[in-house]
Amino acid sequence: MEPYDAIEALKNNAVLSFYGWWQCIVCLFAFVALMAIWFHIGKKQKDFGQVFLALSVLCWSFSGFADIYFTSIIENLLGNPLDESSLTKISNHKVVNSGWRSIFSLFNSLFILLSLPWFRYIPEKIDHIISSKYWPLIVGLPFLFCLIPTLRITFSGIGIGFISELDVYYSILTLVFLAYVLWTSFYRRRLKLLSWLSLLCIAVILAAQLFKFTDSEMYLTLSSAVFKSSLIMLFFALALSWVKELSENILPSAHQLSISIKRMKTENGRYQNHCHLKGIPGKELNDISLTPSSYTLLEKFIAKRKLNEGWLEIKPKAETRLEKIYDIKDYNEIKRLLHQLLDGIYGKDNWTKTHHEIPLKNVLFENSENAHRKVRLNLLPSKINIL
Repeated sequence: MEPYDAIEALKNNAVLSFYGWWQCIVCLFAFVALMAIWFHIGKKQKDFGQVFLALSVLCWSFSGFADIYFTSIIENLLGNPLDESSLTKISNHKVVNSGWRSIFSLFNSLFILLSLPWFRYIPEKIDHIISSKYWPLIVGLPFLFCLIPTLRITFSGIGIGFISELDVYYSILTLVFLAYVLWTSFYRRRLKLLSWLSLLCIAVILAAQLFKFTDSEMYLTLSSAVFKSSLIMLFFALALSWVKELSENILPSAHQLSISIKRMKTENGRYQNHCHLKGIPGKELNDISLTPSSYTLLEKFIAKRKLNEGWLEIKPKAETRLEKIYDIKDYNEIKRLLHQLLDGIYGKDNWTKTHHEIPLKNVLFENSENAHRKVRLNLLPSKINIL
């Protein structure tokens, strides 16, 4: 190695050492911060998605520690007279360090993929895959396929063609799913700017992964610092959007809600059905549009609730008597009414069954203890009205 080359090697090693310290400290802090958010909020919700995201960031911290360790060894070797034996040792340490970075990168991708089933909004096209009980197997087998050769490379110190970059291929698989889920999560929470930023971040990560196929160590380090910073900030934005949604979706008791309905005739002779639901935090509603059948059903609920009893009876599935008239033909009528109210409150397709539909149903409607097919509006008679 020429003197000039030795100086350049020292500079590159110093940059990698600085990057290692940055990565180790910043990612460790991000891990603790994400876990703190989960401990205060996610633990009560029994939502472990944020734990997996925090663990993925912790993998970067370990990768930074590996950079610190190996760059210190290489620095000592570069500080002594260089012979063929020293150059071989330096080369081997670089390969081993690269191997450990690949291992931590694989674990980072694995934890991100394991976090996806915990996301509240998963695209319908891939929901059946991510929500499947086989998802850990689907992501685990490719992980093992990539990890085992990478371990062999790391401990042997010899890279074998494309096998030495298996973490890149696994990262690309992760990016495809992560981009789709992040976009949907932000978009359905009405955070469209963050949706676009998430796609930009994924594009930067993809570009950084492709740098691994080049010999540009400086640009690889720079791009890694950029995308890791961006993705960590995106994880915090995701956590805060989740907290924001939780605060907005806390429904008050039925006694704090009020509802009124109104049917108006338009200039062309058609009728428009409107519903006003007030009392939901952060949701000052003007009009919720209802179909004629849903409006008629809600009108029945309000009219009955004004009376002392106020119960509506749902027709049994096995009922065949034609002379018997029931207030509600089937449970789907209530379901359709709820869906229209949810579309008006949160926006179409911006709500889920578990976190929105079921809580709203439990607040608005009450089932009779004596007859399971009887249901009534749970609001106070003084807070419901037909205009």
